[in-house]
Amino acid sequence: MKYSTALLAAITATATSGTCAFQSAAITSSRRTTTTPPSIYPTNTALLAATLNDSSTQQVSSSPTSAATATTGGKRKKTKAERLELASKGLQVHVIGLSIHHAQVEVREKLAIPESEWNEQSALITSTGQVEEAAILSTCNRFEIYFAASDPHEANARVMEFLQERSGLPVSVLRRNIFMLEGDDAVWHLMRVAGGLDSLVVGEGQILSQVRQCHLHSIEEDGCGGKVLSRLLNNAVAAGKRVRSETAISKGSVSISSAAVELSEHMCMKDLNLPFSEARLAVVGAGTMTRLLITHLASRGLERIAIVNRSMPRPMELQEQFPDVDIEIVLEDGLWDVVGRSDIVYTATSSPDYVIDKALLEEHGQDGGRPLMLVDIAVPRNIGSDSGELDGVKAYNVDDLKAVVAKNTAMRQREMIEAETLLREEADSFIGWRESLSAIPTINQLQERANMFRTEELKKCTRKLSQNDNFTDRELEAVERLSRGIVNKMLHGPMSHLRKAESVEKKQAALSELSSMFRLDDEQGARGRGRRRR
Repeated sequence: MKYSTALLAAITATATSGTCAFQSAAITSSRRTTTTPPSIYPTNTALLAATLNDSSTQQVSSSPTSAATATTGGKRKKTKAERLELASKGLQVHVIGLSIHHAQVEVREKLAIPESEWNEQSALITSTGQVEEAAILSTCNRFEIYFAASDPHEANARVMEFLQERSGLPVSVLRRNIFMLEGDDAVWHLMRVAGGLDSLVVGEGQILSQVRQCHLHSIEEDGCGGKVLSRLLNNAVAAGKRVRSETAISKGSVSISSAAVELSEHMCMKDLNLPFSEARLAVVGAGTMTRLLITHLASRGLERIAIVNRSMPRPMELQEQFPDVDIEIVLEDGLWDVVGRSDIVYTATSSPDYVIDKALLEEHGQDGGRPLMLVDIAVPRNIGSDSGELDGVKAYNVDDLKAVVAKNTAMRQREMIEAETLLREEADSFIGWRESLSAIPTINQLQERANMFRTEELKKCTRKLSQNDNFTDRELEAVERLSRGIVNKMLHGPMSHLRKAESVEKKQAALSELSSMFRLDDEQGARGRGRRRR
């Protein structure tokens, strides 16, 4: 793992810049407070946690701005054709982000971006010109910005500026929570993410779907994926599919929802003095996480559950999907009636505000000491951490699932080794393709030189042939096509050799050989001398 000085310099550079109050609705609620998480960094060979010591006490001041003003006075956004050209001139892949492995939920939720805004925020990142390509992946457990740029220092400074504006957090807090990777390390990280090896629950399938959505958004008309990132994301999706089809890593409990069920089942007797099979269950929200939750509960013999939601359609769809489960549908006005008669309440809504906290529990008479388990699997959180301060109330969030999934990770160690072998093949495939882009200038130069010779010789030939009245225009066109065909066939071998070179060293050697063989460097020098003479 290489620790890039350019990346570290980028963080330091942003410490002196102001931050803008560019925040989503998800973080504007007054009840959100910023806390500095402890520095806990798990061992992970695929990650480089940028956890610099906080030697600066400088707080970043807040100054209002907007997405529109972010582009004022900056560089114009490059066209798609320009981005494709840059891709062949050495764009390097980077990732800056934070995940459940490095950052507390309080920090992650301040940067969470709804999927509907991924392209809009990617465009904001690239709007100033320092970043050529960008794609955002924001899930319950991670927030990552993948980007490609020719100048890593400027690009990382731009992304750090965006993170400050988005979160409203001082750079000193961001420094302790983010990780930064570049080049092959960034590629390997994404492969592990898509393969489910970097997930809280190893092998879970939901992340592959999310990486796929990231790829699809990046190639949309308003996406900012470009040639390099779109290829990388596509390779990552293919890698994730291979891992799940060719190994057994996705067998068993493979989602956050299943981990939540395991946690509540494990803690039920201790917290509620009640067998899990006898507990009265409820879930707030009716989205994908709820569907997965009910799936895993049903596998444990669930017969009845109450679903609280703002509207009826989604809960009714769940009723149809789970005909063997007695699902009671309650609109949000009846939330506290459901909480009052439930032993375990799961929350999985997209609300930016707390659905349940200490004050609300007290307000609705749930502070009498009755045993109650609250399991929050949403980000931003739906349950305030102060809920656990009440007698009898036990509150858990996604960070508490780590201990539950530790045994799952241990059971999958052999599958992880096999999966990493497959992922390495896909990573090497992308890296090889990426290195092949360096051959494009030489290929273009070789084609131009061969075509120049062809044109010169063809002119000499056609001048003589045109003097012969027996030659028609059609026959002269045939000679033209013949000359092109000969040149193309002659160049096919050298160009194929360039593209198929397996390693970077072999590719560089092939480039040098062809340049010398066809005197391409001499041609560039001759052109330069010609320009100077003019």
